Amino acid sequence: MDVDGTSFQDTLFQGCRLEGVQFARCRRLLLSFSFDRCMLRLASFASLDIRDTRFNGCELYEADFSESDLRGAVFADCDLLRAIFMHTNLEKADFRTARNYSFSPDLNRIRNARFCLPELTGLLEGYGIRIE
Repeated sequence: MDVDGTSFQDTLFQGCRLEGVQFARCRRLLLSFSFDRCMLRLASFASLDIRDTRFNGCELYEADFSESDLRGAVFADCDLLRAIFMHTNLEKADFRTARNYSFSPDLNRIRNARFCLPELTGLLEGYGIRIE
């Protein structure tokens, strides 16, 4: 699906297969959307200001959130296997029911983000420590 120059304002994607979609190329003015039970494998949200975006029950395998502003975003029951978070603002983001995420707290802003065990260990993978 080609979204180059497309405007999304208060758009709900429900049960959609959006693999490889480059949301980073859509029009950024007044950009707001949410996703419910969507397949977003290899989707790119790089460098977008998508604060408070809600992802509910989504597959976000290898999705790219590099340099995005995801303050207050919610990843409810989402699978983030190999998703890319690099220089991403995740302040107040909610990962409590998300799984398979792994990113460096040193390379992302995570102040007041919410996590739960055991998935929280994904934030420690790059430190060479053993958790038993």
